[in-house]
Amino acid sequence: MSSSTPRVTPVVPGTDPGRAELEQRIARQRGRISPLYQVLLHSEPIASGWESMLTAVRNHTSIPADVRELVILRVAVLNRADFEFEAHLPHAQAAGLDDALIRSTRDPGPVTHGTPLQLLALRLTDAMTRDIEVPEELIGQLRALLDERGLVELCATVAAYNMVSRFLVAMNIVH
Repeated sequence: MSSSTPRVTPVVPGTDPGRAELEQRIARQRGRISPLYQVLLHSEPIASGWESMLTAVRNHTSIPADVRELVILRVAVLNRADFEFEAHLPHAQAAGLDDALIRSTRDPGPVTHGTPLQLLALRLTDAMTRDIEVPEELIGQLRALLDERGLVELCATVAAYNMVSRFLVAMNIVH
C-alpha cells in the first residue's frame, strides 16, 4: 500500500441508495463528502454520529471561530494529521487568524503570541494532546475567561479533533 492510499477503500458516494439520506446530510453540513467521510461511510452509525458531533463542535458552540480553528490546527500538527491541517487552514484564515499565528502552530514549542484566550486555549490543547492531564492552574486561568459552558466546549473541541486526527492518521487519509 502506498503512503497516500487509505487503509480501507473509500466508499463512492451515490452507489448505495440506502445511504443516500446520510450522504445528503453529510454533504449539506460539510459542503461535500470528503475522503474522511468516504472512509467513515463503511459504518453508517459511526459516520452519522461523527457528523452530528462534529457539526455541533464546529457550528453550535460559544467558542469564537478563531480560537476553535487555532486549536484544531494545533491538534493536527501535534498528531501529524496533515489532512486535518489543510482542511481547516481556509477556516482559520476566514476566522481572521493571521499567517504568523498560523505558522506558530507548526512550532513544537509553546506559542507565544495571540490573545489571552488564544494562548490559554493553545496551552490546553498541548496539555490535552501531549500529556492527557490538564494542570488545575491552567483550568483556573481558563475559568477567568470562559463560563462553564465555554470551558466544556473548548475541552470538547480539543478532544473531538484529537479523535479526528488520530482516525485520519490511523486510516492513512492524506488527501
